[in-house]
Amino acid sequence: MAVRDTNLQQLLNISQRIIAASANYRAVMAGERIFESLARPAGSRAAATVQRLPACDHPLAAALAGTSAQHSPLPELGTAFGALEGGLHWYRRKNAEALGQPFIDGHANAVLIGPDGIEQRDDVLVGATVMAPHIVYPDHDHPPEEVYIAMSPGEWWNAEMNWTEPGPGGIIYNPPGILHAMRSHTKPFLALWFLPID
Repeated sequence: MAVRDTNLQQLLNISQRIIAASANYRAVMAGERIFESLARPAGSRAAATVQRLPACDHPLAAALAGTSAQHSPLPELGTAFGALEGGLHWYRRKNAEALGQPFIDGHANAVLIGPDGIEQRDDVLVGATVMAPHIVYPDHDHPPEEVYIAMSPGEWWNAEMNWTEPGPGGIIYNPPGILHAMRSHTKPFLALWFLPID
C-alpha cells in the first residue's frame, strides 16, 4: 500500500476542516464524499514530470506569501501547498492560445491527486489554479460537482450566482455540469479545487 506524502496529507487535513466548516450545505456534502474517498488507501505515488510555467513564478510566489497574512488555518494550508508545488506538473487550459498571450502566460493548473497527479487515483481530483492579476478564466463546465478553497482574493461566477468574492479561506461550490468561471483583480489568484469522480 502506498504511503501518502506528509505535506499532501497535511493539505488534505486542513482542507477537510475548512470545507466542513462552510455554511454552504452542498459544499459540505460534496466534501464528505471527497474525503471519505481519500480516507481509503492512498493511490500510487507518481514520478510526475515537473513542469513550471510563467504563472508559477511571481504570481504563485506572491499568492502563497499572501496566505501567511491570513487567519489560521490558511497559513498552514499555504505552507503545505508550498512544499508540494515545486514538484507538480503545471499545465495550461486546453485551447489557451485562443484566449491570447496574457491568458497563456497568466494562468496555470496542476493536479495533486488524480489520474495525472502526484498521487494517482481515479475516484477524486484535487488540484490548483494560479492566475496573475487581471486574468479571467473563461466559462467552462464538467460533469462532476466541484468545491473550491480560495487561498487569495478573487471572484467566481456560475449560472446560479453572480460574481462572488469569498475571500481568502472562503468556499465556492459548483453543482455538476454548471457553467462557471473565475477571475483575478489586482492581486494574484490561487485556489484549490476538489472534485468527486463517480
